[in-house]
Amino acid sequence: MERLVGRKAPDFRMNTCDGDGCNFGQVSLNNYKGKWLVMFFYPADFTFVCPTEITGYSKRIEDFKKLNADVISVSVDSEHSHKAWINSSLGKVNFPMAADMTKSVARDYGILIEEDGVALRGLFIIDPEGIVRYSVVHDLNVGRSVDETLRVLKALQTGGLCPVDWEEGENLL
Repeated sequence: MERLVGRKAPDFRMNTCDGDGCNFGQVSLNNYKGKWLVMFFYPADFTFVCPTEITGYSKRIEDFKKLNADVISVSVDSEHSHKAWINSSLGKVNFPMAADMTKSVARDYGILIEEDGVALRGLFIIDPEGIVRYSVVHDLNVGRSVDETLRVLKALQTGGLCPVDWEEGENLL
């Protein structure tokens, strides 16, 4: 697998379910030109760790919007599965949930577990020009930190050298 960070993000087109659980749509990388994109993959709907991450990112959507960033979640489930999950146990979320039914997007981003047909917990921050600036991949059993995602996004947006544990307002190197 070739590295993605520092390179043009692989293009994608996926069906979506809006976070309200009512409407379907489509999304592509082109929809995010001029904005930052936080795209995170999770293994499957109706699982145990996934709703904690999805609702965690949803609760912080205004923090992402203040940073000119959109959020989208992706799994290999269909948009219909997303809708059923939103309208049953997950509840409404504040971003679209994308369906990577062909698994091509997870494969292009290097996080598909081929033998299981699910994606690892991969998270990618893509800049307004479509360049991957950050990626992190977790085991299926470990959820990601919304605070760390926001910290890294802010650090990337400074354009400077940010030391370990840098926080907004601190000096750059």
